[in-house]
Amino acid sequence: MDKLPLWEQYRARLARYEHAPVNYDFSRQNEYTAANGWRLDDYATDLPAEAPGPPGAPGAFAAAQEVLRRYAFPPPSLITGIFRPDGPLENRLMLLRARFLGFTFWFGVRVSEVTDEAARATPGGPERVWGYGYRTLEGHFERGQIDFTIHKNLTTGAVQFRIHAVSQIGRIRNPFYWLGFKLFGRRLQRRFARESLARMRQLVAEALAAPQTKAA
Repeated sequence: MDKLPLWEQYRARLARYEHAPVNYDFSRQNEYTAANGWRLDDYATDLPAEAPGPPGAPGAFAAAQEVLRRYAFPPPSLITGIFRPDGPLENRLMLLRARFLGFTFWFGVRVSEVTDEAARATPGGPERVWGYGYRTLEGHFERGQIDFTIHKNLTTGAVQFRIHAVSQIGRIRNPFYWLGFKLFGRRLQRRFARESLARMRQLVAEALAAPQTKAA
């Protein structure tokens, strides 16, 4: 008997977050700064460059898009994303299985918006930008939003994967978990970002090295 897809195995747990609200006031997102007790993080890694102009297929931009769409870039030993793959990306409900300190925790997040810009104006020239962000739902140990985007400079052909996060420790009722997250949460955030960048580079390199199937 074939094993059920991961989202089918956790269908009931995923359904618990179907109507869960975001656990912070995202309408005030622009007010959340370090001075107000929020963490703002930015990370980036270079991917194989392409020829100048719009992204080609096969190419690093298209390969990274597929990795990002499948949420395959986080380190599996730390975070696994579980969701219905046949649904739209926008407003996608995701169940995150997080592992640290020998424990497994379950959190809900929801994709808040999809970024799809053909030629964003930047000081370095126009960029093709694609990606999405998600917000934390009630019950998450953190509150905030994290955005994942792929950028291609249309003038130089340079391709990057970027992570931008605005976060703060959420309400953790269990005092043992609160202490653990207080002590190790920041380290885990940085590990997630560092290993996600490395895994994205690895998966894109593997995709580009794979034999390409020609259409009949």
